[in-house]
Amino acid sequence: MALHLLCVGGEDHALRIPFLAALQNRGLRVSAAGTGAVSAFAKNGIPYHRYQFDRFGVSLSDRAAMGQLAQVVKHARPDVIQTFDTKPNLFAPLALRGSVPIVRTINGMGWVFSSTELKALAFRPVYLAMQRLAACWTAATVFQNKTDKNFFHRYGLLGKSSSVVIGGSGIDVGAFEATRAHMASPAELRAELGLGDAEIVLTVSRLTVQKGIATLLEAAKIVHQARPKVRFLLVGPRESEGPFAIDQALIEGHAPYVVATGARTDIPALLGLADLFAFPTEYREGIPRVLLEAGLAGVPIVASRMPGCDDVVTDDWNGHLVPPRDPRALAAAILDLLQDSARAKTMGQRSIGVVRREFDLNFVADRYAELYRQLLSRSRSNDMPAAACSSSEVQ
Repeated sequence: MALHLLCVGGEDHALRIPFLAALQNRGLRVSAAGTGAVSAFAKNGIPYHRYQFDRFGVSLSDRAAMGQLAQVVKHARPDVIQTFDTKPNLFAPLALRGSVPIVRTINGMGWVFSSTELKALAFRPVYLAMQRLAACWTAATVFQNKTDKNFFHRYGLLGKSSSVVIGGSGIDVGAFEATRAHMASPAELRAELGLGDAEIVLTVSRLTVQKGIATLLEAAKIVHQARPKVRFLLVGPRESEGPFAIDQALIEGHAPYVVATGARTDIPALLGLADLFAFPTEYREGIPRVLLEAGLAGVPIVASRMPGCDDVVTDDWNGHLVPPRDPRALAAAILDLLQDSARAKTMGQRSIGVVRREFDLNFVADRYAELYRQLLSRSRSNDMPAAACSSSEVQ
C-alpha cells in the first residue's frame, strides 16, 4: 500500500501544491490540512482538511487548533505527517505526541526571531521552550538553510530527532517556463499597469514592515531622485496582514513611482518585464520562493543579507546583498544594477543555473520522499524512539 502523507500548513499552503503533486508522482498518497481555501486543492485532486488558528498572536484558538488537527489525523489516518510554518510545526507534535511520525520543516524563523520589537524579544524564551517540547514528538526536522539548523543545534531544539538541510520546497522548472510562455507579454502588462517604457524594479512579498516594505519605499524615493523614470512595482497582499500590514497611506505617498497591484497570480509573466528584483526582507527566511522564481527568470536580484536570501544570492555575482533596514544601501545597490544593464543581465543569467542545479522540484521531492520512507520503515520496525523528553530537556 502506498505511503500516506498528510501535509499540514497555514494560509499559504496552496503554494505547496506542486510539491505535493511531485510526491504523488513518486507513488505517495497525499492529503493536506491548512487554513486557506479548499478550491486549489480540489482542482488538483488532493484531499484537503480545513482547520483554524490566529497566525498573528497567541490565544485560546491555538488549543482549539490542536484539537482540530488531532481530529483531522484521526479521520485521515496518515502514515507520516509533514508540517510547515511556525504554528503548525508546534501544533502537530503537541497534539499527537508521537502517535504518528512527524517531519517538521523550518521554513524560516519568522517574526519572533526577526523583529526587534519588545513583544518579539519577550516571546523568544517561550518559543524556545515550545520548540524543545515539540521536539519530544518529532521524528525528523528539515531545515531550508544551514543558519537555521545551526541555531536549533546551538539552543538544543532538536531533542532526539534527526535533522537534514533541504533547500526550499523546490520549483517546477518546466512548469514555470511553460507558464511564462502562455501569459501576457511584457508589452501587454506595461499597458495594463500604465508603466510605459519605465525601468521596472519588481518586489513580490507580503506588504508588511517585517518584509522590509517601509525600507523599500525610502529606497525608492532615493532611486527616483537619481532616475526619475524608474517604477517600483509592489505585488502582494496587504489587507490580509493584520497588525503587520504597511500603512496604505505610506505607499500612496510614493506615487506615481511606486505602483502597488495587490496579490496577483501571474508572477512568472511580471518577472518578464522586470529589470531587477528587490527583496528587502527583515525576516529570517527559509528559502524564499520568489527569489527562486526571479533567479529562474534570469532577473538580477538585490536582497537583504539574511538567512535564506544568501543561500540563493552571492553578492556581486548574481546580484547584491545589502544590510536589512538600510534604505541607502538598498538604493545604492539598485542604482548600481540599473546603471550597468549589461553587467546586471550577466548576473541574472548566472542565477538560472543555480536554481536549476540546487532547487529543482524533482531533486527536492526525491529527498523528501526518501526521508518519509526511511521514517516509516523505522516506525514499522519499532526502531524509532518514542522521543519522550526529560523535564530538564524542556526547560
